[in-house]
Amino acid sequence: MSENQAYTTATYRLFDDKADFAKKAEGIAVGLTVGSWTELPEVAKQKMEKHLGKVVSIDAHEPVNAAPGERYADITIAYPELNFSRDLPALLVTAFGKLSMDGRIKLLDLSPSASFLGAFAGPKFGIEGVRERLGVFDRPLLMSIFKSVIGYDLPNLREQFLQQALGGVDLIKDDEILFENPLTPLERRVETCVEAAREAEKTTGQKLIYFTNLTGPTFKLRENALKAIGAGASGLLFNVLAYGFDALAELAADPAVSVPIAAHPAMAGAFYPSPHYGIAAPLLLGKLTRIAGADLSLFPSPYGSVVMPKEENLAVQAALVDPALPLKKAFPVPSAGIHPGLVPLIIRDFGGEVVVNAGGGVHGHPQGAAAGGRAFRQAIDAVAAGASLEAYAADREELRLAIERWGVRHA
Repeated sequence: MSENQAYTTATYRLFDDKADFAKKAEGIAVGLTVGSWTELPEVAKQKMEKHLGKVVSIDAHEPVNAAPGERYADITIAYPELNFSRDLPALLVTAFGKLSMDGRIKLLDLSPSASFLGAFAGPKFGIEGVRERLGVFDRPLLMSIFKSVIGYDLPNLREQFLQQALGGVDLIKDDEILFENPLTPLERRVETCVEAAREAEKTTGQKLIYFTNLTGPTFKLRENALKAIGAGASGLLFNVLAYGFDALAELAADPAVSVPIAAHPAMAGAFYPSPHYGIAAPLLLGKLTRIAGADLSLFPSPYGSVVMPKEENLAVQAALVDPALPLKKAFPVPSAGIHPGLVPLIIRDFGGEVVVNAGGGVHGHPQGAAAGGRAFRQAIDAVAAGASLEAYAADREELRLAIERWGVRHA
């Protein structure tokens, strides 16, 4: 490869029982760049050389007596960035557009050059900025989620928000399926919830961030974001895979969008779970989401109701905080089926720079959502104190009742 030229490398896992992996890799490198090579005259080759993809490595796995479907190779190709514009759609179409339909092949990673990454602002706030907004620096953050939002009017939504806020949570987010509707229209919903947040702060003494679900047609996203912020929203929830990474990148780079953005993983199951197809979760929900500008990224936890394998899960987290990426770090938010009895595992596996995210684990508490939030805060405090949840719950009723309901998972 030319030393004076910028490349993005893409790593794939290609499954094929009979393919010549070297020939296949060369076909990818040529086919996704100049289209053909050996048939070109020498003069044309000299002209097209700078546009030609290059095979970087081929790591073949060919076990003896392999069962059908087990033979694969990890292939890395370098794509000249001269070929595509500085935006994520161009990168994804170049590296995996047509190729994604060419048999059993999965995109594992993309490594753009520093010059390509220089076109992206990345997270506007990141972990440090979110903590600064809350004034919380010494513990994991706690997020709660609206539940049963469809068909609720503003008074019901306000009460649900208030009870969550009274539990001492740091972050409250809309449900990702809460769209514009006559019962809870965007601006009135935000104003109502912000009012409830102020009321709760008088009791709890703590600030919180409300992530309003940003929805609507793509070309109205900015308008709706500014409406929400103008009404008092302190954060935005965004269904990034439904709208696309470029939509997130535009919002994150916009100076007027002056609040943190949490990326929701809705539709991610269409991309990452298969070992043979799609885009690997650490790239999809980690690196690309961070490059596009999410301050927080939600993804299935390894413990709850929608489970992602732990190794893959921790790789998502690693991509969100990888210091090798010259962008602010984004908060990992392992989600789905989280209850207080899982808090020690979450902190053990993810460390202190994590958001503990709960829905049913807050709202399903026997004493209600406020007590559910307090039970989570007590579980976080127990870990900080080096105490077992059972011992810490002896004189803390909210945590004790949560343990009675959901138990404590130790491994």
